[in-house]
Amino acid sequence: MQKGGAEAMISFIDFALRGTFEDLPAEVVAIMKRSILDIIGVAAVGATTEIGRITASFARQQWCAGPGASNARIIFDGAKVAPAGAAFAGAFAIDSIDAHDGHSPVKGHAGSGIFPALLAFTEDRAFQGIPLSGREFLTAMAIGYEISYRSGLALHATTTDYHTSGAWTAVGAAAIGARLLGLTADKLRHAIGIAEYHGPRSQMMRCIDHPTMLRDGVAWGSPTGVTAAYMAQLGFTGAPAVTVERKDSSVFWSDLGQRWEITNTHFKRYPVCRWAHPAIDAANDLMRAHQLQSGDVERVRIQTFHNATRLAGYDPKSMDELTYGIAFPTAIMIVRGEIGIPEMSSEVLSDPEIRRISLATELVETEHYNRISLRERWADVTLYLSDGRMLQSPPRTPKGDPSDPLTDDEIRGKFYRFAEPILGSIRATRIEEAVSKIDHATGEMDWLGNLVFERPPIVQT
Repeated sequence: MQKGGAEAMISFIDFALRGTFEDLPAEVVAIMKRSILDIIGVAAVGATTEIGRITASFARQQWCAGPGASNARIIFDGAKVAPAGAAFAGAFAIDSIDAHDGHSPVKGHAGSGIFPALLAFTEDRAFQGIPLSGREFLTAMAIGYEISYRSGLALHATTTDYHTSGAWTAVGAAAIGARLLGLTADKLRHAIGIAEYHGPRSQMMRCIDHPTMLRDGVAWGSPTGVTAAYMAQLGFTGAPAVTVERKDSSVFWSDLGQRWEITNTHFKRYPVCRWAHPAIDAANDLMRAHQLQSGDVERVRIQTFHNATRLAGYDPKSMDELTYGIAFPTAIMIVRGEIGIPEMSSEVLSDPEIRRISLATELVETEHYNRISLRERWADVTLYLSDGRMLQSPPRTPKGDPSDPLTDDEIRGKFYRFAEPILGSIRATRIEEAVSKIDHATGEMDWLGNLVFERPPIVQT
């Protein structure tokens, strides 16, 4: 281990294996509860998508749990598979609806990989008669998020390519696996080393330039972290994880447990890439402030940072292309005044008014926005109207950032908009109530069960 990395590793071991619920600041607990509710709502819809259906079927085929083997259920599907298969299918279901929480400085999402991995480990423990309390679930989730975020920051700072979230959520998933499996400090080192080495360093901008079902890499990062923990348990070696132990990464771990990157978590209003959100919000602000109809708009100019301009998507032919677009989602907001699950349909792709405005949208990269869009995402929008007026918004960041957060009521409202049409009002309410009380649950987590695993009627084939 290199000098400078030893101190970071000691801190890492203490944090991952010995952290307690009492170590979590109240703000972190509140954010984790918001994230659980938000992710469950997204997963409910994600299970109904083509991506969700294909990957759940794949998991059933390839990760089938044999008689007497430890197993875990696929979220909102119920099929019993090996823990890695449950993490894989769950991560893909969540990631198929790009509406889950994220972290702008690390340019990605922890929850879509950590939550399904944590569910898989929880199911495995229950299978072995070792139930997990609500407080321990929250503690493990916070540890997984924090380690993932810091691993991502270290990775981005020490490599030139922009890797997907799966590359660094694998490390967080392995760490919580080591914790929940009761591994030693040495085996924790090997678990995160295996996860980092095998983690999918997939190219994020490839998915931006050519949107398909590949998404953010978490669906391979999550099972990579899960399998890394089980491999380390059996004695497989893989240390060190260089983004944790290397000297030039130590700055990202020096205040672990003292300052929480989790407090930089953002929550999304719309099920499209976060980079498009400031433009969508800016367009919505102009439309509402001036009481405009889409017919009043002849063309649109969006000024933003470089990566956002690569979210072209002027004329998407699939939900994947729509999700990684900026012109088309902004046009949806201008025409329909909202972007929710009803707008994520094939019918929207052929809407002539939305297509008209999308094709009349100009994307402009500015050096100013490139400089300031590091920990936040910036854009402004100009609407060119049929009466000759030109209306320009002020520069803005998206709603839902830590500096302009969604309220608890807004998070709950989003959950019900997503979950209720799929799960029904009774089941959605029971989930919301259970999540709200999870930090008071010191005994076995009885809120999981059929609430998040039973296949909703709408998903059945």
